[in-house]
Amino acid sequence: MPKDHGIGASTKRREDVRFLTGKGRYTDDISLPGQAYVYFLRSDVAHGRLNKVDTSVAQNMPGVVRIFTGADFEGVGGIPCGWQVTDRHGNPMQEPPHPVLAQGKVRHVGDPIAAVVAETAAQARNAAEAIELDIEELPAVVDMAAALSDGSAKVHDELDNNLCYDWVFGSDDAAMEAAFSSAAHVTTLELVNNRLVANPMEPRVAVGDYNSTNDESTLYTTSQNPHVIRLLMGAFVLGIPEHKLRVIAPDVGGGFGSKIFHYAEEAFCTFAAKAIGRPVKWTASRSEAFITDAHGRDHVTKIELAMDADNNFTGLRTHTMANMGAYLSTFAPSVPTYLHGTLMAGNYKTPAIQVNVKAVFTNTVPVDAYRGAGRPEATFQLERVVDKAAREVGADPVALRRQNFVTSFPYETPVAVAYDTGDYNATMDKLMEMVDRDGFEARAAESAKAGKLRGFGVNTYIEACGIAPSALVGQLGARAGLYESATVRVNATGGLVVMTGSHSHGQGHETAFPQVVADMIGIPENMVEIVHGDTANTPMGMGTYGSRSLAVGGSAIVRATEKIINKAKKIAAHLMEASEGDIELKDGQFTVAGTDKSVAWGDVTLAAYVPHNYPLEELEPGLEETAFYDPSNFTYPAGAYACEVEVDPETGKVTVCSFAAADDFGNVVNPMIVEGQVHGGLAQGIGQALLEGVSYDENGQLLSASYMDYAMPRADDLPSFAVDHSCVTPCTHNPLGVKGCGEAGAIGSPPAVVNAVVDALQRGGHNVTHIDMPLSPARVWQAMNG
Repeated sequence: MPKDHGIGASTKRREDVRFLTGKGRYTDDISLPGQAYVYFLRSDVAHGRLNKVDTSVAQNMPGVVRIFTGADFEGVGGIPCGWQVTDRHGNPMQEPPHPVLAQGKVRHVGDPIAAVVAETAAQARNAAEAIELDIEELPAVVDMAAALSDGSAKVHDELDNNLCYDWVFGSDDAAMEAAFSSAAHVTTLELVNNRLVANPMEPRVAVGDYNSTNDESTLYTTSQNPHVIRLLMGAFVLGIPEHKLRVIAPDVGGGFGSKIFHYAEEAFCTFAAKAIGRPVKWTASRSEAFITDAHGRDHVTKIELAMDADNNFTGLRTHTMANMGAYLSTFAPSVPTYLHGTLMAGNYKTPAIQVNVKAVFTNTVPVDAYRGAGRPEATFQLERVVDKAAREVGADPVALRRQNFVTSFPYETPVAVAYDTGDYNATMDKLMEMVDRDGFEARAAESAKAGKLRGFGVNTYIEACGIAPSALVGQLGARAGLYESATVRVNATGGLVVMTGSHSHGQGHETAFPQVVADMIGIPENMVEIVHGDTANTPMGMGTYGSRSLAVGGSAIVRATEKIINKAKKIAAHLMEASEGDIELKDGQFTVAGTDKSVAWGDVTLAAYVPHNYPLEELEPGLEETAFYDPSNFTYPAGAYACEVEVDPETGKVTVCSFAAADDFGNVVNPMIVEGQVHGGLAQGIGQALLEGVSYDENGQLLSASYMDYAMPRADDLPSFAVDHSCVTPCTHNPLGVKGCGEAGAIGSPPAVVNAVVDALQRGGHNVTHIDMPLSPARVWQAMNG
C-alpha cells in the first residue's frame, strides 16, 4: 500500500496553502518605509558608443530623487563571472568587465545606461524618457560564425576577438582518428539548439535597504541562491563585508535557472539605497525580462557518430559554437563545457568521444543556465544523431540504442565522469510497456484516414545532478564551493526547525525536507519547520539549481539530523541508565534493545534544555547541530521517453498525441512532487521543440520580445502525460540514495518530439532527416515541400 507519511509518501505540499490562497510573500509584496522606485533607461540599440548621457532636464522633473549613470560606478566592481574555463592551449578564457551601468559602450538591446530613482515608479519612468542620449551606433554582431570571422566588429574593444574560449575535452586526436578512419558507417548531423527565454511566472524584483546606524545593507531579491548573491555582490562588486550584508529571498515564483545569477539590478538597488539613504525598489516588467534575464541554450553543433559493421558505436565527436551573449553571466562558461561535454557519452558505451566548444561573444542578451543547463544540449545532439544513424543503417531505433547501452556499473566514460548506478534496459522496458508500440501501425492508419501523418519518436537520456565535489569543480574553474548546509535546531518540546542553505522556488522543499527528518526520528511531519532564503538565518549554502536540492541539500539535512539523533541517544541512555550502544530510536521512542524500557522523543529533548537529570560531564545542554555536505560525485538520473505526433501535411501543424516518460531517479521521497516536476519539465521541453525560440535581426533587435511573438506552451498544446519512476537504482554516494528529478523532463523531451516528427514525415514519403527547433508549422511545411 502507498505510504501515508514519511519518505515515499505523496504528502500534499504544505506551501501550496498560502500560494493558492494568495497569501504568499513575494519580493514585490515588500514595501519599506520611505521607499523610492527605480526605472532603468536601457539601450535600444545592440551596439553603440555612448557619446553623451545628459540628465540635466530629467533631474529636475517631479519626484526625481537622483539619477545614476555609469560614471557613478567608476571604481565599483563589475558583475563577476563564477566560473573560469581554460582553453585547449591552457590559457584562461577572455573575460571582459561587466559594469553595473554601461560605461563607454552599450553591447545589447536592454543594456542599462542610466537609472532614475524617484518617489513613484511612474515619475521615474517619465524622467528617464527625458534623458538625452547620443549613441553612435556600431555594427552589431549577432551570428556566431560571423562573430568569429576575420574583420568582425568586436563586442569588447579590449579583447583580441569575439572568442571567449576554444575548449577541447575527452579522447585525444589519435583515438578519434582511429575510431573514424576504421568506421563502417559515419552519421553526420548539423543542428541548432534554439535560444530560449526562461519566463518564470514572477519577473525579477530587487529592493535595497541601508541602515546607517549599524552600516548594514539588506537586499530583498528573487534569487535561487541568496548566499551566492551575497558573496558575489559583497566581495566583488560593492566591497561590503559579508557580516554587513544580508540577502533575503522570500517566496520566489519560479526560476528555471534564470534566478541563479547575480544581476546588475541587485547591485544597483543595494548601492543606491546607501547613496540616497532610502530603500530603493525595482520590479521588472515582462518586457524587461525578455531583454535582461539571462537567456538559455543557443548552440550550433556539428556532430558525427562512427559505427562498426555490427552497428556498435565506436566514436563520437562534436564541434559546437555556444553563444555567451554580450557579457559573461555567473555560470555561463560552465554550461557548454563541464555541464555539456561531460554528458556526451549519454547512455552509451562509446569508447572514444571528443567535444570541441567555441564560446562566442555577440551583441545579444547574456546566455546562462536554463532548466537542464548543458545536459539538454548534449542529449539533443546525441539522440538526434543516433536516430538518424538508425535510419541510415536500417536499424530499429530502440534496438540500436539497447545494443549500445552501458550495462555494467560503475562505468567510466571517456569524458571524465563515472556513472555509479543505472539500468537503461529497465527504463526502456518500462517505456515499451507504457506506449503500446505494437499498436502504432493501427493508430497510424487511423491518422491517415483523417489525412494526417503519424510518427513515433523515442530517445534516452542521462543527466548529471548535484554537481560536485568542490575540490574537483574548483580544478575545472568553479569559483565557489558546491556543498550544501543545514542547521537542525530542536526545541525543548520536541519540534524542529531546519535551516537550509537550499532555496525553494516551486520544488516543494517545505514538504519534502520534513518528510526526511520526520522519517528519521519517527515523529509527525508537522513538527518539522523549514527555514530558507535569508542569509541572516541560514548557514552558508549554494542554493538550488541543477536538481541538487535533495541530493545535496537533503543530504546535509540528513547529516545534521544524524548528529541530533546521536546526541539524543546519549541523553536517552543516561535517562534510562543504559549503554548508549543499546539505544534504538523508532517511532519517536528511544528504547533499550531487548527490554521494555523506553523514553519518548519529547522527554529527551526537554532534558536537553532542562538538564536536571543530564550527563553534564559529557554533554553540553541544548540540541542543535550543523552539517555541511560536499558530494563525492554527481548523481546520474536517466530514463527513456517516447512521443507520438500527428502532422497535418496541409499546414505543417504538429500535434502531440501522447507522451510517455520512464525515469530512474533513485529513491523517491515524495512521488507526487516528482510527478509534478516531470510534468513541468515535459511542458518546457515540448515548448522548446515546437513553440519557443528567440529571434534577433541582423541589427541585434530582439524580434520575439513579448508573448505576442514568443510562443509559450499552453494546456491545449500538451497531451496528458504518462509518467513512471518505478525503475530505481539508488545513488550509491549520498545517504538518501536520491538522484534528482527537476530537469529530466526538459532534457529528455525535445529529441523525442523531433524524432517523432521526422518519423512521421519519412513515413509520409518526405525525405526529411532533420528540422531545427522550434518545429513551427511553417518550418515543417517548408521541410515537406522543399
